Amino acid sequence: MAKDPVCGMYVNEKEATITRLIRGRTYYFCSETCAKTFEKPEIEIRNLKILVAFSLILGLLTFIFSFVTVIPFLHNNVWLFLLSTPVQFIGGWRFYKGTWDAIKQKIANMDVLIAVGTSAAWIYSTLVTFFPKIFAGEVYFDTAALIIAFILLGKLLEDIAKGKASEAVRKLMDLQPRMAKVIREGVEVEIPVEQVEVGDMVIVRPGEKIPVDGKVIEGYSSVDEKMITGESIPDEKKVGDEVIGATINKTGMLKFKATKVGADTTLSQIIKLVEEAQISRAPIQRLADVIAAYFVPAVIAIGTISFLLWYFIGRASFIFAFTTFIAVLIIACPCALGLATPTAILVGTGKGAENGILIKGGENLEKAYKIQTIVFDKTGTLTKGEPSVTDIIAIGEHSEKEVLKFAAIAEKGSEHPLGEAITKKAKEEKIEVPNPTHFEAIPGQGVKARYGEKEILFGNRHLMEVNGIPTENFEEKIRALEEEGKTVMLIAVNKKAAGIIGVADTLKEYSEEAVKQLQKMGLEVILLTGDNPRTANAIAKNLGIKRALAEVLPGDKAKVIKGLQGEGKVVAMVGDGINDAPALAQADVGVAIGSGTDVAIETGGIILIKEDLRDVVTAIQLSKRTMSKIKQNLFWAFFYNIAFIPIAAGILYPLFGILLNPVFAAIAMAASSVTVVTNSLLLRRFASSIGK
Repeated sequence: MAKDPVCGMYVNEKEATITRLIRGRTYYFCSETCAKTFEKPEIEIRNLKILVAFSLILGLLTFIFSFVTVIPFLHNNVWLFLLSTPVQFIGGWRFYKGTWDAIKQKIANMDVLIAVGTSAAWIYSTLVTFFPKIFAGEVYFDTAALIIAFILLGKLLEDIAKGKASEAVRKLMDLQPRMAKVIREGVEVEIPVEQVEVGDMVIVRPGEKIPVDGKVIEGYSSVDEKMITGESIPDEKKVGDEVIGATINKTGMLKFKATKVGADTTLSQIIKLVEEAQISRAPIQRLADVIAAYFVPAVIAIGTISFLLWYFIGRASFIFAFTTFIAVLIIACPCALGLATPTAILVGTGKGAENGILIKGGENLEKAYKIQTIVFDKTGTLTKGEPSVTDIIAIGEHSEKEVLKFAAIAEKGSEHPLGEAITKKAKEEKIEVPNPTHFEAIPGQGVKARYGEKEILFGNRHLMEVNGIPTENFEEKIRALEEEGKTVMLIAVNKKAAGIIGVADTLKEYSEEAVKQLQKMGLEVILLTGDNPRTANAIAKNLGIKRALAEVLPGDKAKVIKGLQGEGKVVAMVGDGINDAPALAQADVGVAIGSGTDVAIETGGIILIKEDLRDVVTAIQLSKRTMSKIKQNLFWAFFYNIAFIPIAAGILYPLFGILLNPVFAAIAMAASSVTVVTNSLLLRRFASSIGK
């Protein structure tokens, strides 16, 4: 059975008639409507790719033939007209449509600037081409075509980045098990998970995923809930405890009563939160749009005034006055505008990739440099996400090495992650660990093992109490370890206390350095985790983080981010797990660790390929530098052209007889383009302030 990624219904894979192979993966659909809905973004991106290729090829040919006259039969300008016109009206159709929408809303945006500027260049060039006796001058077909081609390229890159967001939801849906084992009329039957009802008795065996949320009524097991809660150590489940759908049952068999099914399960709520956060994210008001809102009306006003002054006051001919109007629009349209943002983003993202940082488009770059608060998930982000032995304390006649050896013997037959941490430490210390002659797991307490003449007890306080082994003499040492957020296990040999072993999720390398650097930059750093307060506060203290929020469930993580945003802060979230996905989507910038889950990576706007948290600092610094370059580029893209607007309007004509000398236009356009590209390339000199 496969789940329809649109409506969520289950489809029999063998009988399904509607299947689609998308990016190397097969999807199954219950109807043609669902298939078309799912494919729509894919089709739009594919069509835009074709449009970009079409516009770039014809635009570049127009540019080349503007300087090289090699085509026979027709005048060169006619060939330029034939090459550029399809780009103007096929490639540029979306800008004309956007202009019409902007006019209806009584605003001026980038679409208006592009449509007006390129249309002016195309109209004037067409008049020069076909009416050379009336309109004399240079043609600007290549300018119009390349502006449209480059801006379409930027739009394509943006859409591809946005399309990645929907992958996060699809992968979340794939986490839910397809089938569930329930007891119906006293018989165990396997049914599709969507058919499970509240009140059903569900059975889950070791290694299986828990299908829905529920309450344990029989059995004992450890359950890996890291993907939902962020807790690195599996949670022991006994009668009366809650279990969460999509988590993994590790050791024993559980029977539980279904309490939440379908859209009410924790996983479904996470999916809903991710979708809502992605949809509700406010679109960034592009800097170019802001400039265009003032620039476009001003240019049209200047052109119109120029026409009116020359025609009615200067008593010039209509052709002369109209030429000044068109000239103002042409000279004001910055041909470098199509290069200003894409080139800086291209170089900036390329530089990021060199440093192991993948930045999904200009939107994330634009937000990252404004970050004021950065929130870190704990497990798998600041910490390694797996328990490790941190302390070995010998008691009585035994050495630390003997304590570790006895513990490893007792845990050799265990599949519990804490046991794995013990045996791993023994292996690192090159301690030979023989097999126990007897092994018994004691639910909720620990393990009992025998090796030769020695009986080994290894577990918590309760195990020691039940077996009459006093712990009062070293209680202070136990509490000290617990206050540091460590899980404490006690070992006794032949009914005598032998030692204490502390296990904890240890910090990743460079975590502390990254936090200090971010604080040095003036950013507020917050620790956010589903783990218990004791562990969260201990980790925060070690890192120098002043604010730690513990026992925060996935939905509440997104609410915390939303609350910070409500205070007017620009917030970044750094995480690696499924439980972080809603918060990553809600944050202004989601930063995902490359070693994390696919869902986190798809939801994040910035991906850290390496597990080096110092790259968070580098990403923010690179963002600041890139945005600075974009602003500089926009300035140069407009500066040269604005400087020549008075000349285009004819201010020099009465004194010197100069009216839009084509040389001036050529100089302005070439200079602005060269300046923008050169300025963007300077980003290649970027180096992080953190030495690596």
